[in-house]
Amino acid sequence: MQENISNYKSGFISIIGRPNVGKSTFLNRVIGQKIAIMSDKPQTTRNKIQGVLTREQSQMVFIDTPGIHKPKHKLGEFMIKVSKNTLREVDVIMFMVNAEQTIGKGDEFILELLEGTKTPVFLVINKIDQIHPDELIGIIDSYKGKFDFAEIIPISALEGNNIENLLATIENYLPEGPQYYPADQITDHPERFIISELIREKVLHLTREEIPHSIAVVIDKIKRDEENENMIRVQATIMVERDSQKGIVIGKRGALLKEVGTLARKDIEMLLGSKVFLELWVKVQKDWRNKMTHLRDFGYREDEY
Repeated sequence: MQENISNYKSGFISIIGRPNVGKSTFLNRVIGQKIAIMSDKPQTTRNKIQGVLTREQSQMVFIDTPGIHKPKHKLGEFMIKVSKNTLREVDVIMFMVNAEQTIGKGDEFILELLEGTKTPVFLVINKIDQIHPDELIGIIDSYKGKFDFAEIIPISALEGNNIENLLATIENYLPEGPQYYPADQITDHPERFIISELIREKVLHLTREEIPHSIAVVIDKIKRDEENENMIRVQATIMVERDSQKGIVIGKRGALLKEVGTLARKDIEMLLGSKVFLELWVKVQKDWRNKMTHLRDFGYREDEY
């Protein structure tokens, strides 16, 4: 814990932006461990994910939100609600944009959401490693006239460029306050949630376009092996919406599901610091994204937000 609370700063920082601008990449970079899943497919993040960064003079609690997009089903509506709710009662809002993209309707929509807020809003221009430095001034100018940003900071979450400057600037804006979480805690999510996300990430990575947003992962059981206490057994079910999707996730002779299990197991072992025996099943739950009972069963609970 901090020695002198009068000099210690702490607060909550919401990360908001269009899908696929690099919010989860940034969070994992800052925390130094994978707690948010990453995918080249948009709208990967579904729940708000809190990452805790504890430094000598501050504690920053980052909230990674689902990318703002036009919802097509109840799951989509849930994701937008989560994003909007995190704008309340935070100390800093990070509006992250992709340096490779021009201002789009999604950005305009987010800026409308931010109108009237008294919370400092940072424009964080990510993926600057993908553009020529001369292009940066034009990008900054295109956003400057749209909103009165407290700070404009270009970064590369992937390469780590200018991340320390961003963190130091955020620290300056935080109020004096307590250390909310123990110094060694990096997220407020239980291991069960992170394990389900790690499995979902592998399915996203290995499957085609029709699969990604039709899946949920439910952890059925986590327990230490009775005969080998160095082994943890994890049983999980991958939920899909159609029989055809079940066949795709399983793959020919079970090959794709086996690869999902192999890749996920490695990440889960790093998370738990133990050998893991991972068992996966695939189950069809038709149209689950439009049924609130299924959404709640699969961990998308509005009352938690």
